[in-house]
Amino acid sequence: MPDYVFEPGPRPTIPVQGTDKLFPVRRVYCVGRNYLDHIVEMGNDPNREEPFFFQKPSDAIVPLGGKVPYPPLTKNFHHEVEYVLAIGKEGFEIPVADAGSHVFGVALGIDLTRRDLQFEARDGGRPWEVGKAFDHAGPCSAIKPLNGGPVPKSAAIKLSVNGAVKQNGDIRMMIWNADEIVAQLSRSYRLMPGDVIFTGTPAGVGPLQRGDKIDASLEGIAELHVEIV
Repeated sequence: MPDYVFEPGPRPTIPVQGTDKLFPVRRVYCVGRNYLDHIVEMGNDPNREEPFFFQKPSDAIVPLGGKVPYPPLTKNFHHEVEYVLAIGKEGFEIPVADAGSHVFGVALGIDLTRRDLQFEARDGGRPWEVGKAFDHAGPCSAIKPLNGGPVPKSAAIKLSVNGAVKQNGDIRMMIWNADEIVAQLSRSYRLMPGDVIFTGTPAGVGPLQRGDKIDASLEGIAELHVEIV
């Protein structure tokens, strides 16, 4: 047995729908600017460019949602509802045609963002981590296994805050679809079982306050409920 200087903590996991099994999370990748309407609302160039990626720590995942603490240092804390891909097979430089075979299952997530800190970092030419990669920054539903079936390319995705709809789109509106995202990401990193990919958010992102209740859904796949405390 390894002789650790201290006992390592548990590996983050996400439940798998319809089973008692857990999906062990290795890395959490996120896609920036993958819905045209969100690109426009954030004041960015709407032309189709290659997707770019950033990461959250694996222990930022909040499995099944629930209570999420309002994070420190921010005065502009935002929700971003997202379609999530869970990787189940290793691959590097994966062709688009083969990308679906690497996806174990799909889920619904919320990319929580300290928007003010993100923009300060962006405008200063610094990395985004302070705005994206903080504790509890990635609530995620249980994963729906695909069991070898195709990766969904169309499904309504919606988020409400205190009963008021804020984001309402469809994953078919993604500039880069699920297979293309897996293929593009695998050009930069060797994807491994346990990797999770948040695929971007539609328009309607906005602020959250303590006490807000979030209800999110991805048609035919998952629901997610979060309370900011």
